[in-house]
Amino acid sequence: MRRAMSATEPALPPPSPLAVPVLMGVVFLSLIGFGVVIPLLPFYAVVFSATAWQVTLMFAVFAAGQFFGELIWGRLSDRIGRKPVILGTILMAALGYVALAFAPNIWFAVAARAVAGVFSGNISTIQGYIVDVTPPEKLAGRLGLIGSAFGIGFVVGPLLGGLLARSELGAAGFQPPLLTAAALCLAGAAGAAVFVRESRGRAAAGAQRPGPLQALAQTLRDPTLRRLMGGTFLSFAGFSAMWSIFGLWGAAEYGWDPKMIGFVMALTGVAAATSQGILAGWAVQKIGERPTVLIGLTVTAIFLFLEALGPPVTVAIILMIVLVIGHTTSQPATSSLISRAAPAGRQGETLGANNASSAAARVLGPVMAGFLFSGVGTWAPFVLAGVLILPAAVLIGLGERR
Repeated sequence: MRRAMSATEPALPPPSPLAVPVLMGVVFLSLIGFGVVIPLLPFYAVVFSATAWQVTLMFAVFAAGQFFGELIWGRLSDRIGRKPVILGTILMAALGYVALAFAPNIWFAVAARAVAGVFSGNISTIQGYIVDVTPPEKLAGRLGLIGSAFGIGFVVGPLLGGLLARSELGAAGFQPPLLTAAALCLAGAAGAAVFVRESRGRAAAGAQRPGPLQALAQTLRDPTLRRLMGGTFLSFAGFSAMWSIFGLWGAAEYGWDPKMIGFVMALTGVAAATSQGILAGWAVQKIGERPTVLIGLTVTAIFLFLEALGPPVTVAIILMIVLVIGHTTSQPATSSLISRAAPAGRQGETLGANNASSAAARVLGPVMAGFLFSGVGTWAPFVLAGVLILPAAVLIGLGERR
């Protein structure tokens, strides 16, 4: 589904048949870079003598950067085209991993993560490209492929981080996986440069568009979009609260080292890739988008509460896999609902606003989880996550129809 061109706007070439697979690869490589960091974060606490809240702050500032990035890049790609935004953000994200690899202290690491987050907020641009070139009946499935690429990245990334890290060397032991992540980002940029053709022309030079925060405010005035974005916010606040303390929780409850944390995350990544690549599209076709979200998020919340009970290690891993399946199955359906509710010609901007809401949630969730983990108990962030995700299931899954 190509965007309609005006009579004075030059026609764009048809999309390359390799464009969508390459962009899936870009998402995959980006998530390798993100996943590489997760097994390392708890051990920054040892290397830099950081507290639990400082470690979770690295999650929060990355998400804060993504919040602004999603607002900026999706809107900018609507105006100047998808390809230059995709290329520029990937290259700058690679620099962010290099900066983190050579961080001399926890506060430099926090700053590096914040800057990297801004340039990692490009998923709405990639989603916008998919919307540009995809027929409506295939949209949920293709958006599910983005989620599948996320999941596969979560398989490879944590494994890579756990296997390549050498925590006994201190901060220098974290350089190999982080520099590898930077190199993979460069490979993704090269693939996009060669195989991705622009999917939309530049907006007219005199066209007036609202600023990023004004655009977000306009989006929130729409009752359907407001409800969907509210559900996105609560869903990701809960899920990020759980992920931000995952390594600390595994080390405290079960004595896991970086390799074991990476291994468990790889298992959840396989589950996420399978659920978004296969289950999500099938579920939407069989029962619809909203029931898919309602069931997926309800399952997630229930299994988070069970995880908080402190089950034996094997049961804990199984619970983690199932709750990840529930959450990731709901995501493509939510993105499809958002894209269909978006005003014409503003899909990138609207998807960016929705992704910004999830990024804002990933600021709040880790901060609350860090304080609860330190001040209440290792179980408390799981209860918080479930309490936040249940109303998200209602907002999206039982929301009003257009």
